[in-house]
Amino acid sequence: MFIFATCLTLTVFIFTCDTIAQVTDDESCETLQSEVHITKDEYDDIGRLKRTCSGDISVTKCEGFCSSQECYCCRESYLKERHITLHHCYDADGIKLMNEDDGIMEIKIREPAECKCIKCGDISQ
Repeated sequence: MFIFATCLTLTVFIFTCDTIAQVTDDESCETLQSEVHITKDEYDDIGRLKRTCSGDISVTKCEGFCSSQECYCCRESYLKERHITLHHCYDADGIKLMNEDDGIMEIKIREPAECKCIKCGDISQ
């Protein structure tokens, strides 16, 4: 008996790649909304955990397929920077932080603003 385990890591940038030639010439590479849970740790100057903040946010992702005889991937062609506020913050002991300074955390993420079919392996985009 075989057991397969999957480890998931949060990533904001999601793209798909279909290498199977499609019957039609239609492409369905598009920018879609997705809900993700983000957790961010903050450490002091000597490396001790100061606080952990988290939140559920809506982000954009690239999804779809690209019609081609070669491998083209539906991926981001342009990224935008976005500021996110995480409202659930806890100290190193797991106690919820309620004061205004430590109770929220501002972070920056980069997410797809536009998606298109790009040749797989092309890192110039």
